Amino acid sequence: MELSYITVTVLILAISAAVDGYLVKVDAHAEECFHERISSGTTFSIIFEVAEGGFLDIDLKVVGPDNKELYLGDRESNGKYTFAAHIDGNYKFCFSNKMSTMTPKIIMFSLDIGDTPKENVEDTQGIVYQAEHHNNLEQMINQLSTGLTGIKHEQEYMEVRERVHRAINDSTNSRVVLWSFFESLVLVAMTLGQVYYLKRFFEVRRVV
Repeated sequence: MELSYITVTVLILAISAAVDGYLVKVDAHAEECFHERISSGTTFSIIFEVAEGGFLDIDLKVVGPDNKELYLGDRESNGKYTFAAHIDGNYKFCFSNKMSTMTPKIIMFSLDIGDTPKENVEDTQGIVYQAEHHNNLEQMINQLSTGLTGIKHEQEYMEVRERVHRAINDSTNSRVVLWSFFESLVLVAMTLGQVYYLKRFFEVRRVV
């Protein structure tokens, strides 16, 4: 069984249970972009890993609605980056494989969009206050929920990495065994050939 088939199968099974997990194939000389509408002040994170292809590297670009580059990474195998939306609009996440001549890449990634900040609220007495400071207990619960969500995504990410690496190791071990078996056959064939050649050589010498 080929490595690509094993890896893709493992990734699909592993990511099918993840809420915000995605699997994308980026062909050589190609670029795949994804858009997400995010409100100003909202934090968002992207976690990715190159699962298969070439040297397991990819270019990542994160662009804001005003075409401002928030991040630009070259030839990265994996990463986790967090940003804060500076304006409302569609944010673009692009994986580029333009540096590859003929090898496609398979990327596993997930997007984690935080809660939209609450707007200021004005009470009947005209006193302005922020809703996030209205209840300290609610703020602590929200922080705890965000932390638990991040831990959950990190565990899912590490589980996928472990499965992919295990599949690669199993495939590599199988190829090593097959190659060793092939070398043994070649060695035995060469030994028998040499014995046969020497036997025929001395038989011819005796006849002469």
